[in-house]
Amino acid sequence: MSSPSVPSLRLPLRPASPPLSRRYLAGGSPNAAAPRAALLKPLASKAPASYHQPALLLHQRRRHGPPPAAATTTSKPVLKDPKKYQEWDSVTAKFAGAANIPFLLLQLPQIVLNARNLLAGNKTALFAVPWLGMLTGLLGNLSLLSYFAKKRETEAVIVQTLGVISTYAVLVQLAMAESMPVPQFVATSVVVAAGLILNFLNYVGWLPGTLWLLWEDFITVGGLAVLPQVMWSTFVPFIPNSVLPGIICGTLAVAAVAMARMGKLSDAGVKFVGSLSGWTATLLFMWMPVAQMWTNYLNPSNIKGLSAFSMLLAMLGNGLMLPRAVFIRDLMWFTGSAWACVLQGWGNLTCMYCFNSISREFYFATSAGLLLWLGFTLWRDAIAYGNSSPLTSLKELFFGK
Repeated sequence: MSSPSVPSLRLPLRPASPPLSRRYLAGGSPNAAAPRAALLKPLASKAPASYHQPALLLHQRRRHGPPPAAATTTSKPVLKDPKKYQEWDSVTAKFAGAANIPFLLLQLPQIVLNARNLLAGNKTALFAVPWLGMLTGLLGNLSLLSYFAKKRETEAVIVQTLGVISTYAVLVQLAMAESMPVPQFVATSVVVAAGLILNFLNYVGWLPGTLWLLWEDFITVGGLAVLPQVMWSTFVPFIPNSVLPGIICGTLAVAAVAMARMGKLSDAGVKFVGSLSGWTATLLFMWMPVAQMWTNYLNPSNIKGLSAFSMLLAMLGNGLMLPRAVFIRDLMWFTGSAWACVLQGWGNLTCMYCFNSISREFYFATSAGLLLWLGFTLWRDAIAYGNSSPLTSLKELFFGK
């Protein structure tokens, strides 16, 4: 699949904490507090003020130092072996970067197939690809791109950027086939272009705070409007077809954001609103395998149309990001990746096995591989942090130190 508190007016909703000095790994003290502008007054936080700075300042690209919470409680080193910590830091970053390979392989066949149908003049075939579902995934990628760009997680930023670009490529093909309405395609193109440019400028520290604030408000409102609508639409026609869930939740989102900006909410309320865009994006992706399994339940014959290779790629891509999510103690990232890995990948493979769509050997081999990978992730993380048990890593991930 962790966010400090924020100011109620001028700063983005979830500013990232500045990195600790590498001297800490050798037993030195963290860097002194950076000066802050007089008008920027952060809200109260569990971490001391010396660990705050405006989120739009360009952080030097770095690997993570020891957890800030540990650094504030003692001046002594908390790592038994700093070298193992740094090694696992580097390895998890490479795993996250390698996730691009299965995710690209997952999308490329659809792009190639659409291109062949367009060249052959078979536009009807592209109507089988739901543009609304692709658009939902695109919005999720954009929201998570903003989340990881603020955290300076370069490998995750690349994964989400490629997700945006590849999904948008499919939407371009659908628009060419007249499957996607032109007004919706134009609006999507504007949002994609603005999102990529704003995230890049924010990542390199060239974006004014006001523009980033507006973008965060937009993705927060958009995510809260889209998520309940998608969840509602999954169960149509068992429930009435309606756009009310999206309208109601979108209206509430606008009100919540406005109150947060005007300082009408408590510190906890502002922090909650600040976390909504990332969590709604994660929940959008988490809902996709639920919708697929619901479809499998209603129409078991459709299971034969599923690709076991695609499910395996989804499991591999999300599984490769799990070690990084656990290492930096990012509960949202871990939740989304673990859910997709287990349900979208292994869960759909289980359905296919139950209906004899895949062999027993293939199913049990992938199941064993998943269990071994999860065990290796927790075991290796415990070694990096000097914990006595792999379960301690999960405890710190969910509840902190």
